[in-house]
Amino acid sequence: MKVRVNGQPTEIPQRFSGNLLTFLREELGLRSTKDGCSGQGVCGCCSVLLNGRATQSCIIPIERLVEGDEVMTLEGFSDQERHIFAQSFVSKGGVQCGFCTPGFVVAGKGLLDQKPNPTRGEIRKSMRGNLCRCTGYKKIIDSVSHAAEVLRGERELESPESKKEFGGVGDRVHKYDSYRTALGDRPFVADLDVDGMCFGALKFTDHPCAKVSRIQIEKATSSNAVLAVYTAEDIPGEKLVGLLDHDWPVMVGEGEQTNYIGDVLAVVIASNRSAAREAVNLIEVDYDVLEPISSVDQALGQNSRSVHPGKSNVMSRSSVNRGDVDAAFGDSTYVAKATYETQCIEHGFLEPEACLAMPEGDGLKVYSPGQGVYEDCRQISEMLNLRREQINVELVPNGGGFGGKEDMSVQGHAALAAYLLQKPVQIVLTREESMRMHPKKHPMRLEYRLGCDAEGKLTALEARILADSGAYASVGSKVVERAVGHSTGAYCVPNVKVEGLAIYTNNIPNGAMRGFGANQATFAMDSAVEELCVQGGFDPFEFRMANALRNGDRTATGQRIQAGAGVQACLQALEPYLKRAAQEGKAFGLACGLKNTGIGNGGPDESRVKIEVHGNGRLTVHHGWTEMGQGVFTVCQQVVSEVLKLNPSFIDVKVDTRYSSPAGMTTASRATALVGNSLLDAARKLKHALRDASHQDLKGKFFEGYWRCEDTDPPESESKNPYTHFAYSYAAQCVILDPDGAIEQVVAAHDAGKIINPTLFEGQIEGSVHMGLGYAIREEFLQDQSMPKTTKFGKCGILRSTETPPIKVIGVEVPDPVGPFGAKGVGEIGLVPTAGAVGNALFHFDGERRTKLPFKTRFLLKRKVTSSSN
Repeated sequence: MKVRVNGQPTEIPQRFSGNLLTFLREELGLRSTKDGCSGQGVCGCCSVLLNGRATQSCIIPIERLVEGDEVMTLEGFSDQERHIFAQSFVSKGGVQCGFCTPGFVVAGKGLLDQKPNPTRGEIRKSMRGNLCRCTGYKKIIDSVSHAAEVLRGERELESPESKKEFGGVGDRVHKYDSYRTALGDRPFVADLDVDGMCFGALKFTDHPCAKVSRIQIEKATSSNAVLAVYTAEDIPGEKLVGLLDHDWPVMVGEGEQTNYIGDVLAVVIASNRSAAREAVNLIEVDYDVLEPISSVDQALGQNSRSVHPGKSNVMSRSSVNRGDVDAAFGDSTYVAKATYETQCIEHGFLEPEACLAMPEGDGLKVYSPGQGVYEDCRQISEMLNLRREQINVELVPNGGGFGGKEDMSVQGHAALAAYLLQKPVQIVLTREESMRMHPKKHPMRLEYRLGCDAEGKLTALEARILADSGAYASVGSKVVERAVGHSTGAYCVPNVKVEGLAIYTNNIPNGAMRGFGANQATFAMDSAVEELCVQGGFDPFEFRMANALRNGDRTATGQRIQAGAGVQACLQALEPYLKRAAQEGKAFGLACGLKNTGIGNGGPDESRVKIEVHGNGRLTVHHGWTEMGQGVFTVCQQVVSEVLKLNPSFIDVKVDTRYSSPAGMTTASRATALVGNSLLDAARKLKHALRDASHQDLKGKFFEGYWRCEDTDPPESESKNPYTHFAYSYAAQCVILDPDGAIEQVVAAHDAGKIINPTLFEGQIEGSVHMGLGYAIREEFLQDQSMPKTTKFGKCGILRSTETPPIKVIGVEVPDPVGPFGAKGVGEIGLVPTAGAVGNALFHFDGERRTKLPFKTRFLLKRKVTSSSN
């Protein structure tokens, strides 16, 4: 059978029996089509034009095509169309991680071919089959609208970056490498292809808790296409890995115990993907099945067994105890008391985990999409019993992370196989495998008691936080530490007594996710604040203004804010919208947010960078931070550009462990602060050198920069002036409902200290508010007896373009004394207040106080899309 692909007659061989996506990617090498949901037909990353209509290629069996069908991928667009769409997405900020972007471009062309002058509502509706986890959709709609105007001849394209003279701090510099990314030309790990590459697949346990008595691999090795099957006994070094505690087995061996459904028992390596997956199904395992511990109550029960034999099920305990809480409650006029519950959710990044490893010298080259390549390097070297210098890990900017790619997933398995087999090995998880394997967001139970006096000044908080950390440590102890340290939210509470427990269960591990414990605590805190307003008849805005953290006030941990407190400025930015909503008789809800920048809580934080001079006017910045859509590579360009007055297009950025520019995990919105300060150091050194020498004279030289935050104090520190974190971000959000109770608008005022790049700032906040709305209203990852009930990506509850209300972003700049140019974190704080603001809005609409997430109401989902929407 012959079809036309991108205008060319293409024969489909009889031997091929997969779907259209696999045919395009594997047979024709058309990699602009991305596989985000493994044939579930829900993400739209694989969109193509089939006979002129945007279609998800992953759900089209090849046998459904008929002779003469026309298939078009992004590679088949005309050069003019490719340029117009790419430059429109670049200039309007429609590209963040970029994994979903080619699918949106295809959907955009499909619409514009039929309707050259669409309304914004029509653009939004045309994209309802495509998911984006990064942007909140607004800038994608802006991008398609802009492309339509250019195609109609009504507007000229914005000039490419290379034609601008300068782009420093505060400018709308185009996101690094976003032109290629928009077209699907920049490869993600699953797009990489090298000579002699083999393919791996993982055998997962069938039971969340079981002793493995025997693993039989003989049938799996019977195929000529299978090159090897490796189990735990093949690991030459450390079998346990982990970011904080070494408790997570790369593979569980015979005689050992599985602890969650994502534990791996074997890895199969074959000459093709399908053979590897077929062989995995032939591995036979004998188990002694045990009953899983699937809740914190069960884990804490008197007769409960230990998830990890010999260890307590209480993985960690964090606390703060400041002032005289009992006396303060005795003097309180109003007291709000409730138990709040938050749910487990899936990160929902569009790119599933993947890794390519290959022999290099006496060690390995590893292409990783993880959130910390230096941590990958450490753990792989320990697992293989090699020196770190023998492991070269290069970052492939990933298709979204949000904390979910901090822990190693398949990097260890790919590295082990490549090292033992001495061949390149690529492993790519399916969406279902990804959902069962990587950590999730902690579900928490937060018992809150909050008091205030007759004038509405907060007096005391007492709270107990129980967090299900799942089967392994991940960074669960640090998440609970943050929840405790952020338990008072963005408010000044003079007396605080809070305890938080991270608890082992046999559920999927829970680790880092955007907000990192702060949004769970803030939901409880701002709900309790609103209850006090109701009890005392206080105006919610004035109450928050009176209790918001100011310079000189102390946080929950007792840290005194020396400068940069921006909560009140954020609230003031919302005031006109609140007044208008009140005048129109609309219900609205307020919430404020505080989020640390940096690791803190008892340790130092540091960053090393290097600027390499090439002598032709070009520079390369080498650092250790992960680009996952948030724009840290662009920040690097802008900081160096600001110091050297150099066009950003002459600055390349690279993350590769062989350049020895270490950094920790890309978490907690601290990348801008740490890489910015260390780059300032390096760029100033280079600027000084350029006074006496030319670029050509300095060719091949490296200028190193370093910045370090000294040791900080843990939350339970007894110091009179504890120093818990080196910086904080602040926010206030308002959710306004229409007369029918649908969310009409979210207004998000965020203090960025100094907005390094307005386009990236807006995109980060719009995307994080979108994520916060899903968290509040619908998202939930369900498990039953430690087995996932949520196995389909489309059932995770991620909001689509037609379900996302208008989001108004207001930038506030209260300079931070530590951040580069006064900058503060942006990515984490964006969704910290959202759930609280939604809950408070719904309370004022119908009088019902909601204490459990998600709210699962009809209010958001009944919203109608109009031509002017967003």
